[in-house]
Amino acid sequence: MSILDRFLNPPAPHIEPLGTEAAPRLAAIHASAFARPWSTLDFERLMAERGVIADGLFLGRSGKPSGFVLSRTVLDEAEILTVAIAPDARGKGHARPLLAHHLDALSRRGVSRVLLEVEEGNEPALALYRRLGFRETGRREGYYQKADGTRVSALTMALSL
Repeated sequence: MSILDRFLNPPAPHIEPLGTEAAPRLAAIHASAFARPWSTLDFERLMAERGVIADGLFLGRSGKPSGFVLSRTVLDEAEILTVAIAPDARGKGHARPLLAHHLDALSRRGVSRVLLEVEEGNEPALALYRRLGFRETGRREGYYQKADGTRVSALTMALSL
């Protein structure tokens, strides 16, 4: 492959499992997406737990993930703990294949039901989850604290695999 070909034909986005070595990058992405970000240590501890699964989205030739999804499994259920895409990769359709890949991996592990919580009013996330088949199952009033100190409800959602 020539140098010109490398610039004109970058590698396709791909998804790979992540280990604790990715924790600093995940913390940075998380901080760009949430008012109450998790630290590198939070990610290291979570990812070291049995039953926690992390998948990363890689774009171009970068060895650093541009997005990720993190779930915890218990028996035949999983909870998606967090999903985030780096600011420069948002709005480009990367979250859907990332989540679809992750849900497939959960299914192959024997998971039959996936749960998550999402901030009410986060329309891009709600639209994505609904397109993937998640259904609203409940609401937690004032669950999330925003950067300005106000509180907003969480919607709980579930998907049968």
